[in-house]
Amino acid sequence: MNPTFLDRLRRDWLTLRKPVSRLQALSLGMTFVLLCLAGWWFVTLGAEGESRIVGPLTLPSPAETFGKFSELWNDFALTRNVSVTLRRVSVGFALALAVGVPIGVMAGCFPRVHAFLSPLIMLGRNVPLAAVVPLMIFIFGAGEKNKVMFIFVASVAFVISDAARAIMDVSARYIDTAYTLGASRWQTISKVLVPLAAPTIFSACRQMFGLAFGYIMLAESIKIADEVGGLGYQIQIFQRRGFREHIYLIILVIPMVAIVIDQVLAWIQRQLFPHVYGGDGILRALVRVTLIPWENLKSLLFHRRLASIPPAATEEGPK
Repeated sequence: MNPTFLDRLRRDWLTLRKPVSRLQALSLGMTFVLLCLAGWWFVTLGAEGESRIVGPLTLPSPAETFGKFSELWNDFALTRNVSVTLRRVSVGFALALAVGVPIGVMAGCFPRVHAFLSPLIMLGRNVPLAAVVPLMIFIFGAGEKNKVMFIFVASVAFVISDAARAIMDVSARYIDTAYTLGASRWQTISKVLVPLAAPTIFSACRQMFGLAFGYIMLAESIKIADEVGGLGYQIQIFQRRGFREHIYLIILVIPMVAIVIDQVLAWIQRQLFPHVYGGDGILRALVRVTLIPWENLKSLLFHRRLASIPPAATEEGPK
């Protein structure tokens, strides 16, 4: 008996953890977006405000909103504000990675270090970010520094926690095997634990970057002196002027930029860790080629140092 349409629908949608192809995932995602646009168009349908389900003062129509895009692009320097926001997030998050990943690795390797840092991690993960903004202004003053440091403070505790968790999730049998083969503590960390945890750390940091991109809107809502605004400040300006269409446009631009960045990071992730996420491994091969001279230099220095050590006496001298 051939399955009916409802049977196929039930099988496709209600089968637990059934894989979805990339084309199906893209089609389903686009369907959701089109349904949202259709609903938006429907509730704002009508020439007059009284004839609409939702009035224009609350929600402008799609035509009214997208009709302001050229004005947002030209008069309000959309690209400049996007680049300013991206620069702040990138610099602040890079600092969080530079500080957080090594500390997280140490915390994951040594339980006493993790216990020592746990109050700081808990504080950083649970501090209200709205209270951090004026604190950054008091400490770092006006200018770009307070916004960059806001992203650093908002992200570093999560980076430490995620890196430590990734290290601790590596099976102990790899450590036992490394010690059995004669590896030192440092070799076990650098050659075993970090490479095995690196895909998980990268994936967690990729997700954290998206959150940091949202955090910056809070810091940019406060503009001091001659600072360049950014997207967050533009939203505040449009709110004061009553430019509802511009606000909705920026709200749409932010996730679009975030999606592009996430796709770039996903490609980097696949190329760095093809054995985990699939991919051609182009960047992984490039990293290996880059590290070959460094490994050769270390080997050369080791052999020179070994040659400079006088050989031990093989025979006892005359008594």
